[in-house]
Amino acid sequence: MAINETGMIPERKRSTDSERGRDLYARQNLKGGTVLMQEKDIEKKLRIGIKGIGGLCLKWVSPGYTGVPDRMILLPGGIIRFAELKAPGKTERKRQIVVQRILRHMGFIVYNSVDSVDKVQHIVAECKEVIQHNE
Repeated sequence: MAINETGMIPERKRSTDSERGRDLYARQNLKGGTVLMQEKDIEKKLRIGIKGIGGLCLKWVSPGYTGVPDRMILLPGGIIRFAELKAPGKTERKRQIVVQRILRHMGFIVYNSVDSVDKVQHIVAECKEVIQHNE
């Protein structure tokens, strides 16, 4: 330990959790000078895109039933879709895959591993087409 000129051990500056989180995020996500998007950023783009075409993109939390997709997409005409969002490079857990299979078997459309702006744009475009087809 370093002792300063007064003979005391200087107090170390402590970083806050948010500072540590930002630093960790920057270190983990810098690859070739490009910062990858976080899951929350992808979620926000999907929510805004679906709202822009007249739908709702609600966060789905189901206490007591694990593995449900992150977002429930509600479109005019009573149409429901589901989306599982992931950070780039991440994949679903086994339980999430099982639940997606159950939902698809029931006739629902489930978008899995939505981890990029391109996939979000594809979903929004597809949902827009479904809305126009049902008008």
